[in-house]
Amino acid sequence: MTDSRAHSFPGSKRLKTGKEFETLRKKGRLYKTPHFLVYVLKNTEGGCRLGLTVSRKVGNSPERNRVKRLLREFFRRQLQVACQDRDFSIVARPGASLLRFDQVVEELGGLKRFGNSRG
Repeated sequence: MTDSRAHSFPGSKRLKTGKEFETLRKKGRLYKTPHFLVYVLKNTEGGCRLGLTVSRKVGNSPERNRVKRLLREFFRRQLQVACQDRDFSIVARPGASLLRFDQVVEELGGLKRFGNSRG
């Protein structure tokens, strides 16, 4: 039996407040992909944190939840390992709900280098 907490997404790894999202959007660097907008900013908290925005433009509730699960899994597997003291805010765009996990990895895989970049 595996411990489900080993694959959880703890609160310490999340952006939670509107102020955190606003600061990231105002001061962070913006990277655009066909299905996502990604804001990246060096943080003072230590470690990597992720914030997700998936609006109704992306799809209905099950579709939005699936996109969030895919993005959290991408962050857990790929980005969290590579980044150092960065906050990431990922905004899903219409069409994101049609992506498979391997397509998300392909589209956002370049973010690993931004996790180690300056700024």
